[in-house]
Amino acid sequence: MNIDPNPQPPENVLIFSGSAHPGLTKEIATSVGLEVSPTVMEKFSNDNLYVHLGVSVRSKEVFIVQPITPPSSDHLMELLFMLDIARSAGAKGVHAVIPYYSYARSDKKDAPRISISGRLVADLLQTAGATHVIAMTLHSPQVHGFFSMPTDHLTAQSVFVEHFLKQDLANTVVVSPDIGNAKRASILARALGLPIAAGEKFRKSDDEVEFGGIMGDVKGKRAIIIDDEIATGGSMVELIRILRKEDVRRVTVVCTHGLFTGKALERLNGVDEIEEIVTTNTVPISPDRAPARLTILSVGHIFGEVIRRNVVGESVGALFEYWKKVGRG
Repeated sequence: MNIDPNPQPPENVLIFSGSAHPGLTKEIATSVGLEVSPTVMEKFSNDNLYVHLGVSVRSKEVFIVQPITPPSSDHLMELLFMLDIARSAGAKGVHAVIPYYSYARSDKKDAPRISISGRLVADLLQTAGATHVIAMTLHSPQVHGFFSMPTDHLTAQSVFVEHFLKQDLANTVVVSPDIGNAKRASILARALGLPIAAGEKFRKSDDEVEFGGIMGDVKGKRAIIIDDEIATGGSMVELIRILRKEDVRRVTVVCTHGLFTGKALERLNGVDEIEEIVTTNTVPISPDRAPARLTILSVGHIFGEVIRRNVVGESVGALFEYWKKVGRG
């Protein structure tokens, strides 16, 4: 994506950051020639949250950047408070920029007496005052439909394509861990001019899965495994075990959201076949949670471009998840 290195700041726009990922917020603001507006976050002695936006937002387009990362409940409450403040203080537009929408994983009722929390949290965002949502790589396409306000569902596809087109991709196949992620994987495969394969995954618990096999030709190839996120790493490690039986000895793991929670470091660092783990900076990754062979690609410019296009009234369709992408040739 071509970005102006000296952008003209959009008029009437303010960008605020929650406490989840101020580094990404600064990248986003810089990409559109703005400074991050000040915010005060404190907790009272009873653990109640205090939030104060440091400048007037009246008649402004207000963009609030906050991925819902651990501690997810605290960061969600911060976001809801900031949205409510902007709305009640007379902002012209209240835009929730949520690079990682963790509740998207709860997108269906697959057990009795459970909440579809992805939809519930979307309703809470609207109640708090959001008039527009910007998110990246939601867990499944139907989550987009949970939002009643305009929602831009973005993709990190362009940064992945740019990264891999610099490599020798001979004898390489793109692998989706399951059928549900196959469409996303097929978009990357087409952009890189590569074949695709998919695993038959069955989830047993939050950090344990089983694979029935692989659909597609992976024998002796280098595998680029792509998923929307990596949490505990259980799916990736189990899939690589299955690929090993097909004589796959070179693996690159790709995800938009690199959480690397629980046993992820131990699991991923223990797999010799992994040559590189590629993720983006939608969530902050501290050194103690970063697995070996990790490459982090920035998506701040993508969010900045969406903000610019929204403010000036240009289409953002080319940046959407699942839309046609440009690759080789």
